[in-house]
Amino acid sequence: MRGVTKAFGATVAVDAVDLDLTAGEVHALVGENGAGKSTLMRVLAGFYADYAGDIFIDGRPVRIGHPRQARALGTALVHQELSLVPELSVAENIFLGREPYSLVPGFISQRAAEAGARALCDGLGISLDPAARVLHLSVAERQLVEIAKGVSANPRVLILDEPTSSLTYQEVRELVRVVRSLAGRGRAIVYISHKLDEIFAVADHVTVLRDGRRVATAPAARWTEASLVHAMVGRDLSSLFPRSPADPGPVRLEVRDLGCRPAFRAVSFQVRGGEVVGLYGLIGSGRTALAEALFGLRAADAGEIRVDGRRVTIRAPADAISHGIALTPEDRRRRGLIPMLSLRTNLSLRALPLLCRAGFVDGGRERAEVARLIDALAIRAASQSVEVSTLSGGTQQKAVIGRWLMAPPRILILDEPTRGIDVGAKAEVHAIIDRLATEGMAVVLVSSELPEILGMSDRILVMRDGELAGEFRRGEVTEEGIMTVAAGVAAAGRPHV
Repeated sequence: MRGVTKAFGATVAVDAVDLDLTAGEVHALVGENGAGKSTLMRVLAGFYADYAGDIFIDGRPVRIGHPRQARALGTALVHQELSLVPELSVAENIFLGREPYSLVPGFISQRAAEAGARALCDGLGISLDPAARVLHLSVAERQLVEIAKGVSANPRVLILDEPTSSLTYQEVRELVRVVRSLAGRGRAIVYISHKLDEIFAVADHVTVLRDGRRVATAPAARWTEASLVHAMVGRDLSSLFPRSPADPGPVRLEVRDLGCRPAFRAVSFQVRGGEVVGLYGLIGSGRTALAEALFGLRAADAGEIRVDGRRVTIRAPADAISHGIALTPEDRRRRGLIPMLSLRTNLSLRALPLLCRAGFVDGGRERAEVARLIDALAIRAASQSVEVSTLSGGTQQKAVIGRWLMAPPRILILDEPTRGIDVGAKAEVHAIIDRLATEGMAVVLVSSELPEILGMSDRILVMRDGELAGEFRRGEVTEEGIMTVAAGVAAAGRPHV
């Protein structure tokens, strides 16, 4: 690609970018949200015909004006948002639009489709039932189906846009293996991700985009985490994980033998004010179910919850809120925000009773309180009235946290607070978490990202098969140690309580 430019009206999303892709290599494309990564790849995949610049395939100039043409030229794009049809089978999704026909004219051969899907999955080292309906698959399995679908057209260039945003550490390792295998068979792979550990694990070369322009391209071995972050954001980040030394106060939250079958059972732990406790586990371990039970989204059937030493009953979110417990859900768009409403309304909605005078919302006070939050959280938005769905993922996540802070809780549970946001926004969210803990809030951090768990937690709880399998203090365990406990490779005790 030479001098490729794509504008939307007066906004230039991609500005004269050069990019070389080589057969047999994984080329990582990184940058903050809005840097132009996905737009550049959608040009290559034929979604934008009105681009400027030149594209060459095998040295031959081509003009790509439609996805069908891009596929014919050997380019396949696996989208960030899964595009499978849940009601169809794995095989039907893989060959959708390219179904094999039977010997009877006009009829599709289901047997041939399933045989082709099985051969494809076996070749990739993927264990999937071709006849299984996609709606019964996990998110990780669906992502593998997407990749198999892309590979089924035998592309020379395979573009993976944020392929691991919803996967666990173990599932990411499996996906990295598949990607390296594909590159080893002579395909050029473009790998878009915000996760630096993945970039260094999978990439041969790395290109950084910032504000629509190419900043640098170099072999992955020449980059360090610090140099890559600096290239992406244009400034030095003092730390991706700015956790201050903990000064724990009294016990805010105590859980005793809590159970919610079949999700988890007999879970006991404490969280003190001023402390960040990380909660890690693989999919199905019960970590999210535990967070939801603490907030009243699930009904516990055993054990007890204590807040500030007093036993409380939590049957619904309203009960949790009344006892000073707040939760930011892992799916911020569907469960954490009201997308069609303004930033102001999303930030103030929970605290409206505090903003009312004589039964009516005091608009001036609401605007002032929202302005205070926007300033405190460094929320970047054109105005308070902007629709929250138009904001970046990082800004939306700040809004999800901010909606609890007009009337601050004593205990804040954060479920995947940095999923799908860029590295600069991650550092800012981490700084917010650190500040809240420093101010005395008890924080429970639920995350599938091990660097985040290790970097931000004062103590780490590891769940496996619905039970608490291990507990560690900051600095006494590695990523491999946590994975060993989470996967049940070896037994682990609880060295500290």
